[in-house]
Amino acid sequence: MKDLVDARGLSCPQPVLLTISKLKKAGLETVEVLVDNDVSRENVCRAANSQGWTVLEVVEEPGQYRIVINKAK
Repeated sequence: MKDLVDARGLSCPQPVLLTISKLKKAGLETVEVLVDNDVSRENVCRAANSQGWTVLEVVEEPGQYRIVINKAK
């Protein structure tokens, strides 16, 4: 099951907190996160890795980054 966190326009630590909260929900295996700045991209990826989750993909798109995280270990 996959879900989306739209954290565009938010500053850290909000994108990180939203991402962790979403990934901790039962039944979710993959979360796609949208952020709009480098600091949020780095912090979301770092937080995912520190939790033992896998950052599958980081795609730079016009005005945003799309981060795909899988919590399967």
